Amino acid sequence: MQHIYIIGSKGIPARYGGYETFVEKLTAGQKSSEIRYHVASRRDNTKLSQENDVFEYNNAEIYSVDVPNIGPAQAIAYDIKALRWAINNAKKIGAQSPIFYVLAARIGPFIGHYVKQIHALGGTYFINPDGHEWKRAKWPLPVRKYWKFSERGMIKHADLVIADNRKIEEYVVDTYNQFSPNTTFIAYGTDTIPSSLTKEDSKVRNWFQDKNIQENSYYLIVGRFVPENNYETMIREFMKSDSKKDLVIVTNVEKNKFYQKLLKLTNFDKDKRIKFVGTVYDQPLLRYIRENAFAYIHGHEVGGTNPSLLEALSSTQLNLLVDVGFNRDVAHDAAIYWTKEDGNLAEGVNMADKLSSEKLKEIRKNSAQIILNEYTWDRIIRLYERQFTNNEISTIR
Repeated sequence: MQHIYIIGSKGIPARYGGYETFVEKLTAGQKSSEIRYHVASRRDNTKLSQENDVFEYNNAEIYSVDVPNIGPAQAIAYDIKALRWAINNAKKIGAQSPIFYVLAARIGPFIGHYVKQIHALGGTYFINPDGHEWKRAKWPLPVRKYWKFSERGMIKHADLVIADNRKIEEYVVDTYNQFSPNTTFIAYGTDTIPSSLTKEDSKVRNWFQDKNIQENSYYLIVGRFVPENNYETMIREFMKSDSKKDLVIVTNVEKNKFYQKLLKLTNFDKDKRIKFVGTVYDQPLLRYIRENAFAYIHGHEVGGTNPSLLEALSSTQLNLLVDVGFNRDVAHDAAIYWTKEDGNLAEGVNMADKLSSEKLKEIRKNSAQIILNEYTWDRIIRLYERQFTNNEISTIR
């Protein structure tokens, strides 16, 4: 039996978040009977974690970890405590060649100590570094410096770096070539099943009437409301466009200082096309909203393979993406690209509005094919299981 310890997600059942969804899908879709998953969960993640130290979910062993309330360092303390539990558990059960898969690069200054213990067990340490956490504007400069320093340590000691985007893999190889990192590319996945809701469903009609929106008459943005997702550029450029369609923004802006700042900078409240509609946690409804958008605008530029981009390519007919390597690596030529420096998103919107129905169908077909070829959860799970069960990585570095 191959024991896999997954550290770094908030845990499953997944409430939100890319890593959490990944672990949920990986365990729920397990195909190999040779794998036993053990997943760390923050005590406050769900009621199951609050009420149980250890429990079974998706045929995986979930272990709950208490995290001290110490501000931004919580995530670091959580990963260290989760990794300690995993190493002790592997010793206790006599796991043969266990794999410790750490999601995100938060504990670089401490990882070397634990990797020695992992190797003493005959185990291996995998890391998924995510995107460029050290570039996120939400972090103060000292925190960003820590993330960059931490990433270096995580990659230096890794037996395998799993990148979910080819551009992240290239970055790791180029930036840390002095460590000769062993890398592989396994993408993130997305669902391809259409929404179970139809135009006639009361849930759909109530939402669209309440927000004063019509199907196929809006551009859509879905994502965390943070500066590095380029909301200012997307809103400013849309306001410059000639489009008669709405810009529907699905995000949480409650008690958000960035919202007030953006309002001052752009005066978007003077443009009746700009519609902040809050969050939509109902997945079939969100899928329907994506499927019936005229186009999706994507401004994420510091992640790897972004889950909301995959969802958009899977479900929305046309996508306008900020032109960074991560996004081109995923969407290839099945999208319209814009750059924030050139201020050309307004032109992209004007151009999109003029596309024929035949051209829109062709673009939709191309983007859906990319998802089917490379990004289904079924494919991603198979690639991971092959990596886990054929693990022949030497721990002698």
